[in-house]
Amino acid sequence: MRIKIKRVYEEPDDADGKRILVDRLWPRGLTKEKARVDLWLKEIAPSTELRKWFGHDPEKWVEFQARYAQELKGHGEQLALLRDEATRGTVTLVYGARDEEHNEAVILQRVLQGK
Repeated sequence: MRIKIKRVYEEPDDADGKRILVDRLWPRGLTKEKARVDLWLKEIAPSTELRKWFGHDPEKWVEFQARYAQELKGHGEQLALLRDEATRGTVTLVYGARDEEHNEAVILQRVLQGK
């Protein structure tokens, strides 16, 4: 299972495989053509309440990871879909956050890889 993560604003590449957007909101200033997203799974993104609470504050990262992992337990269908896609080929979880270390795609990748 090959699951990568990448900012949606970075240039799409054939090596990305299937590009799946895992943000609740569409990335600002990006057209669908430029984003080259194959699937938008906004339901698997953190809840609006959790996203607003976190506010991309690295000091809240540890708590955010725990809260988001808890939310993911209610998204078995979407997790199964992502795992299924990853067994067929490379999947890249794309996200809009500027912080490449503290965002939901990092957590989602770990959960999908069983880490």
